Amino acid sequence: MASKPDAIDRFSERLARLPLVRPRQVEDLPVHIDRRRIYVLPTGFGLFISLMLLAMVLGGLNYNNNPALLLAFVTIAVAHNSLVQAHLTLSGLRLVALHAEPVFAGQSIVLRAAFEATGQRRRPGLELRLQDVEGFIDLAPGERGEVTLALPTRRRGWLGIGRMRLSTIRPLGLARAWTWLLPRTRLLVYPSPEAGQVPLPDDGGDSTSRHTRQHGEQPHHLREYRPGDALKQVAWKPSARAERLLVREYEASAPRELELDWNSLHGMPQEARIRRLARWVVDAERLGHRYRLRLPSVTLGPGRGPDHRHACLRALALMPHG
Repeated sequence: MASKPDAIDRFSERLARLPLVRPRQVEDLPVHIDRRRIYVLPTGFGLFISLMLLAMVLGGLNYNNNPALLLAFVTIAVAHNSLVQAHLTLSGLRLVALHAEPVFAGQSIVLRAAFEATGQRRRPGLELRLQDVEGFIDLAPGERGEVTLALPTRRRGWLGIGRMRLSTIRPLGLARAWTWLLPRTRLLVYPSPEAGQVPLPDDGGDSTSRHTRQHGEQPHHLREYRPGDALKQVAWKPSARAERLLVREYEASAPRELELDWNSLHGMPQEARIRRLARWVVDAERLGHRYRLRLPSVTLGPGRGPDHRHACLRALALMPHG
């Protein structure tokens, strides 16, 4: 869960809208983060420390107190060094990959962002923020790691991830260094299937009458025993009469082949049709049926399996919005 943005976070969001802020356009992966696209501002704690150091300097000058001035200037040097270190923590990082498995609308899509740390510097306390979701990662020199973000989805189709912020407040929390990332990536969101149990469309009854000679439940005929046949298939009484081992072959119904036709749902609103077809695709795949999806612009199948399921749900997800 993301923390509530503070004043510096809100200011950086406004800063991101300026036309001179990098990046100005979407970027292809991998994205290399160099020093020219890193910004640094003090945190709330850093502003408090700055006011305290200013008071120490003014007090030391007013009372001509050299030890107080020495302590103030040493602390200022340490604070300045922490700003430089925060900047260097981001400089040299690379965003090498973005990936997310499609989900149904209304579910959270898990975005995986892979970063690589170049050079010999440790990268502690990295924070990736997208929308109102944030994730954290530490990287050793030369290490590659992933940040996962669970993003909410509301509608089917392509989900543009927009601008991401990678930042850190290490080592002392006095300043936040950040950079903006705008990768050329879209995530696919399937349409939400219709709720409840929806009967699959009738295929005309042909498929249930087709049979193949496979192991099933109804006896079909007897044949000679072959090595590898299960003993439970042996017909012992007929084998005793024939004085040789005979096994039963069985006939079983072939898998049903369904027609999932857009035009069969005339009278329903467009989004309701899409949700009904998505429900049929999910149920037909779960039950092991072969199915063909007929849409106004494309026909997919017949087939079954993860690739066919994805192709059908993708076609439904990318249909024009009514």
